[in-house]
Amino acid sequence: MTTISDFSDAEMWTINSTLRERYQEKIELEQVETEMRLNPYSIEPVTCPAIFWERDKCHFIICKTGDRLYRCQFYYRLYQMYGTGVEEYDDLSECIVSLLQVQADQNRQEEMEANE
Repeated sequence: MTTISDFSDAEMWTINSTLRERYQEKIELEQVETEMRLNPYSIEPVTCPAIFWERDKCHFIICKTGDRLYRCQFYYRLYQMYGTGVEEYDDLSECIVSLLQVQADQNRQEEMEANE
C-alpha cells in the first residue's frame, strides 16, 4: 500500500504565502484527505493528503500525490470542474501559481461572456 506523507511545514508556508500574496489576506485552509487513482492502469485508489480552500464561490484543491508531486483543480459546482492542463506538478509553487492563474483567466472569460 502506498503511503503519502502530509504536507510539510515548508509546503504549507508556500501555499499560505502564495495565497496571501494573491488575495492580500490570510485564507483559511483545510487539510483533508482524498482518494485517487494515481496509476491509470490500476483500479486501486490511494489516500492522498490535500489542501482545500474557498474564495468567491470557487473551491480549490491541491492533492499531494507523492514526494514533491501535486495535482490540482478548482470548481464552482460539481459540474463545473477545471484543471490547469498539467496532470501532475513536481514543484508546488508552479502548481499553485498555475492553478490561481487558470482560475483568474476562467473567471475573466465568464465575466466577458456574461457582458456580451
